Amino acid sequence: MVLKFCSIGLWLAIAHAGLAQAPREFRGVWVATVANIDWPSQPNLPDPLQQQEFRALLDLHQKNGLNAIVLQIRPAADAFYPSSLEPWSEWLVSAGHAPGYDPLAFCLREAHARGMELHAWFNPYRARFNATDSVAPHPQSIEARHPEWLVAYGKNKYLNPGLPEARAHTVAVVLDVVKRYPLDGVHFDDYFYPYKIEGQAFPDSLTYLHHRQPGQSLDDWRRENINGLIHQLHDSLKRIKPHLSFGISPFGVWRNQDKDPEGSATRAGQTCYDDLYADVRLWLREGWIDYVAPQLYLPIGHERMDFATMVDWWCRNHYGKPIYIGQAAYRIDGETDIRWKNPSQLFEQYRLCRTCPAIQGNIYFSSKSFRQNPLGVNDSLRHGIYRHRAVPPPRSPSRPLTSPLAVTVSVHKRGLSVQWPAGDRDSLNRAVPYVLHIRQTTQRGPVARAVFLTEPSFVLRHVKTRHAYAFAVEAIDRYLRIAATGATPAMKRKRGRVIAVPPTR
Repeated sequence: MVLKFCSIGLWLAIAHAGLAQAPREFRGVWVATVANIDWPSQPNLPDPLQQQEFRALLDLHQKNGLNAIVLQIRPAADAFYPSSLEPWSEWLVSAGHAPGYDPLAFCLREAHARGMELHAWFNPYRARFNATDSVAPHPQSIEARHPEWLVAYGKNKYLNPGLPEARAHTVAVVLDVVKRYPLDGVHFDDYFYPYKIEGQAFPDSLTYLHHRQPGQSLDDWRRENINGLIHQLHDSLKRIKPHLSFGISPFGVWRNQDKDPEGSATRAGQTCYDDLYADVRLWLREGWIDYVAPQLYLPIGHERMDFATMVDWWCRNHYGKPIYIGQAAYRIDGETDIRWKNPSQLFEQYRLCRTCPAIQGNIYFSSKSFRQNPLGVNDSLRHGIYRHRAVPPPRSPSRPLTSPLAVTVSVHKRGLSVQWPAGDRDSLNRAVPYVLHIRQTTQRGPVARAVFLTEPSFVLRHVKTRHAYAFAVEAIDRYLRIAATGATPAMKRKRGRVIAVPPTR
């Protein structure tokens, strides 16, 4: 009998077909390029070797079950892509040189070919890392063209967040990349105003006196500078590509409870609100970001910032936005704290995260932490918590479900050929455009599985004529998942081959 479905929605179609839904979970890893932390291993590598290193990095994370790469493409007012606004990064090539390929375009192609999303990670204000007066700035750099926009603090130089010109430049840099590349997301980490250095004031007093509002304190003025950047960038991104995810990975503590009763029961030395001037709770409440990925880098039971305490706070303060918990893979077996010598620490944290419905994934810092498989972390991911593949959660904004696509099932040599219309490929998330759900009815009962595909076709081999098969396709566009359904034709064997026969009427 040929099964037919009339559902217009994915969930109804899959329920009617008795098919397993593909798990939804953001499984990310940060790939830091600053100081060659993760990639490339050193500057000025030959292009093929740079590419080989990135492919190996992706292969490792794909085997571990991850589905998203958060790649740092602007570590210090520089670029891992051809740019007319900023110079090539010193961690990619030396001054005056350029790679013979487009690294960002290459990384996107390689990630999407493996069914992995790629989110572009920008540092909004750092302009020069470990700056010294003896090294001249690159002539294309913002430091050379607009030195008045920069301030020195500690060993680094920063774009002054209080200057509207500096904010406009950062927004222009991000939008330039968004317009030119099929990114899956834009990502900022915890570096807004820099972490405070004891005994050293951030040198923006003159800017404050010139730009403050009447009666506005220095702290409130600084927070408004960062609020303005986030709000402006959010609105600009949504006008250009409303499907694009815009996420922030802040320091794990918004405020301590001794400063604010709405804060967490923690004793952090510095906090987002009071020291980095990043009021991420406001951004969530106002809907200026699409997800938050707090960096919870301390173990369960920590005396000042207990992992469980921080998870609980973020789960009560996410304002309907997804949470992707940032976890400290770099601490595994490398810290003096004995709790990181326990191979189950990271996975107990993961299990704790799964008790909160708002937490829809995790991001690990950083990529290189997995190379040596400390305490068997790779094996635990592959054969444990990530043994079943997942696709990232749907993005916002949503749109109404469309009618199901028509799935065509025909005999293909010794198997079944399953095909469906490709749809508008420009509107599809090319990381994992399709998930094909297969339900096989056997004498022992139904068996369901999901296959992740990059093309609108699949050949199911080793079919049995005494079994019935049903299919549903999730066409994963940039907004949500859309259903398509189909079923097998009637079949029989003739001289050892499977052939189709007209359906019984």
